[in-house]
Amino acid sequence: MPSEYRSLIMRSNRLLGAALVEANLIKIEDLEKANERLLEIIALDQPRQCTVLGILAYEMKALREEDALQHVVDNEGVGLVDLRDYDVSDEVKRSIDPSACWATWAVPFDHEEDFHFVATAYYLSPPVRAFWEKQLNGPILWFGTTLEGIADFLEKTEAENSGNPAGGGTRSPFNPAAIAAAGATVSPFPTATPAAGTSNTPFPKPKSASPFNVPADN
Repeated sequence: MPSEYRSLIMRSNRLLGAALVEANLIKIEDLEKANERLLEIIALDQPRQCTVLGILAYEMKALREEDALQHVVDNEGVGLVDLRDYDVSDEVKRSIDPSACWATWAVPFDHEEDFHFVATAYYLSPPVRAFWEKQLNGPILWFGTTLEGIADFLEKTEAENSGNPAGGGTRSPFNPAAIAAAGATVSPFPTATPAAGTSNTPFPKPKSASPFNVPADN
């Protein structure tokens, strides 16, 4: 990974972990184990696996990613977006710095007038928000999304920008074989059929390309 992003990865993950503990979403002892595992991954230079959130949720199963997203929605007033259902312009795709996005688990996916739309699985990490506020130099509308959604979008975008739309690797930020061997799931959502009236995903599939979900009048 580019050396300039190594410290950003460390700070982003460290403060995300602290925020998850403060929100009572994980235990401090689980975070300590996850941080040790993160250092191992960073040493192996595997940027798309450098996520303490992913380690906690899919290797250790100490946290459900949808619970973290729900916390952001309930306590931070952040909306949700599924990048797989959003029509991101070619101009935006060409301007994306994949290394910065992998380091922060965040993607600028649209802009309108002076506003930038950024989707992230790391909203609770102050260094992530500060990095993009500086990079984009303008007001940001933040949206929560999943690690898988970020990874899937970045891999497809990197393949398209390289002139190989059929290329790309795994849609998961983790190695499927390694996770399966550990007894964990590759997907951030369970595959079992949900109970009536419920959904496996933390957000419904939108009916339009707009990231906004306009509530009905009370």
